[in-house]
Amino acid sequence: MRAFFSKFFSSSKKETIDPMKKFLIVGLGNIGPKYAETRHNIGFKVVDAYAELKETTWASEKLGDVAYTKVKGKTVILLKPNTYMNLSGKSVNFWMQKEKISLENILVITDDLNLDFGTIRVKTKGSDGGHNGLKDIQNQLLTSAYNRFRFGIGDRFSKGRQVDYVLGEWVKEEQLDMPERLDMSCKVIESFIASGITNTMNAYNGK
Repeated sequence: MRAFFSKFFSSSKKETIDPMKKFLIVGLGNIGPKYAETRHNIGFKVVDAYAELKETTWASEKLGDVAYTKVKGKTVILLKPNTYMNLSGKSVNFWMQKEKISLENILVITDDLNLDFGTIRVKTKGSDGGHNGLKDIQNQLLTSAYNRFRFGIGDRFSKGRQVDYVLGEWVKEEQLDMPERLDMSCKVIESFIASGITNTMNAYNGK
């Protein structure tokens, strides 16, 4: 009997000491209605879809809009930086420090010109690829070894029109396919939190 209670109390003590894991899911984009439906804002669109799925609401906080939810007992913070794309790292770094979130528990969602529309690619590191949001995150975190979820937007633009294309709105065909792609993106986020980055890459890359 004594051994039973000893085991019970030592187990309870361990549970109170071990911190609950926290995850930061960051959608990149530019604030304001002018940018809401542009290709560059797919990060915002994905985390908005996930927040809706989890029935959580956004609140305007320092350096971004934030929403909280849970997945299998883990605390999840959703973040939409309000710093505009080029200064995204400032917001990411602030919320990492504020919530004491480790680098491996961060997932940054961004657009990718090198992937066909809706194609998913999850990576543990990489270059910024000329993406100003990723470049600022790398500069703020002093590393390129952070998890990123690239959502393909295609590259159907003529020479010299990249900015117009990225800041342009989705065409009708893309709008029709978007709900299914957002549903798949929410599964990617859920998998990352519940099963880890490696399992998520194996299950969803290229889909």
